Amino acid sequence: MGLLRLPSALRAALLGVLALGLLPGCTSLAPPYQAPPLPVPATLQTGTPATDEAPPLASAAVTASDFVQDERLRALLDMALAGNRDLRVAVLAVERARAQYGIAQADRLPTLNASGNAGRTRTADDLTAAGRGNTSNQYSVGAGLAGFELDFWGRVRNLNEVALQEFLRSEDQQASARISLASELALAWVGLDADARRLQLARATLAARERQLELTRRSHALGAASGLTLAQVQTTVDGARTEAAAYEAQVARGRNVLALLAGAPVSPRLLPPGAQALRADGPSSVAARPSETATGAPAEAAPLPPPVQAAALPEVPADLPSSVLLARPDIRAAERALQAAHAQIGAARAAFFPSISLTASVGTASNELSGLFAGGNHTWSFAPQIRLPIFDAGRNRANLRAAEVAREMALAQYERAIQGAFREVMDALAERATLAERLAAQRSLLAATRRSFELSEARFRLGADSYLAVLDAQRSLYAAQQGLIALELAEQANRIALFRALGGQWRPRPEAVPGLS
Repeated sequence: MGLLRLPSALRAALLGVLALGLLPGCTSLAPPYQAPPLPVPATLQTGTPATDEAPPLASAAVTASDFVQDERLRALLDMALAGNRDLRVAVLAVERARAQYGIAQADRLPTLNASGNAGRTRTADDLTAAGRGNTSNQYSVGAGLAGFELDFWGRVRNLNEVALQEFLRSEDQQASARISLASELALAWVGLDADARRLQLARATLAARERQLELTRRSHALGAASGLTLAQVQTTVDGARTEAAAYEAQVARGRNVLALLAGAPVSPRLLPPGAQALRADGPSSVAARPSETATGAPAEAAPLPPPVQAAALPEVPADLPSSVLLARPDIRAAERALQAAHAQIGAARAAFFPSISLTASVGTASNELSGLFAGGNHTWSFAPQIRLPIFDAGRNRANLRAAEVAREMALAQYERAIQGAFREVMDALAERATLAERLAAQRSLLAATRRSFELSEARFRLGADSYLAVLDAQRSLYAAQQGLIALELAEQANRIALFRALGGQWRPRPEAVPGLS
């Protein structure tokens, strides 16, 4: 309305300046961004040659549902993704960053405001020519913009880029939090299964040793066993009772960890098989089972369930390129921070150059409300302003230096993130390369110690050896059983660690593995 009544030359100039201000920044003073070279070797040496049987890699990211094989753990993971508080914080951080990016985008456009004013003023008698005070009215309405910066040097655009990179970084951090949650939950789940199996073994061992203690007491009462033998058996019972109590607490802590990660109490049907078997047996059922030999054979007292297979991963081919690490969400987040630091330098550099801002308004004014929109009562104002920094006591230079240092810090953190990821992958691969051999050796050790225990027990029955040899063989068998449980847990934990280290971004092609979709 009022703008159309401006002088044509002024109207053209105002529209031209506004159009120029709405265009993308004419110049960006930010240093050009180039992805830094990888500070690690070019390939992830797996230590084993590639084979035709190893499924090839695809670019699509493996999800936690692909990684997790047990349906109970999948259901628990869905529960955690919906209820975990740390993940909820990450989701809210994305929403906050999105809102902040919206604020930064709004700074690139002029802000238009409408206003209306009404005033009534009385002038003092002494201030009028007639010596009599008078009362005047003034009414006005209008619209305008105030302090809109023309982004000639890209300051606003670079600040907008900073906000964008922070928003994208928050999304990457959320993705990283999801991977971490899936890994921690899977590790806690298989850990609880292993602890439950350890507790079952400890309970069975305690029950067998208590039976042996009762038999030894009877023999001692009849004079067939010495006091030394009775004391030796008593020490084994006390030791087994201590271990069983310790594993009871360990299992309870494991359940608490699952509840914390899931964000709510975990249903018994979602517990791992070892923990479910533990709940079904109860603490006293093992002790109630009859013993065939009554000699304290922990292996035969209560067969342990097989270890749970929670995670499944394809073989990692040899010479996997290190660039696969760049798809890890935490490394992407570190690179976003580096890109934001580059843009922040551009904003700091722009402070050394003149800044131009516009203030303009159009409207109408009258001393009568009825004449507010009458012809000839239109008003306008146009006030461009230029600011040129002359002396700021080194403020701008210090801001620029701070931005440059922040970029160097972001670069170091980015490179450190890649190096840390490289080490995690290499550690997991190194562990994986020896696990099969260690498991085979531990199973062989378990068979040998079981045979040794059987022979020691037979020699004791024949009177060819003391009961101390039986106790030593029994302890060796128990340690071998516990060692096998620990190695089986380490094998599952290694799969989880490899999934987490590679960021979950690799998978076999569906056509390469039958049944995988």
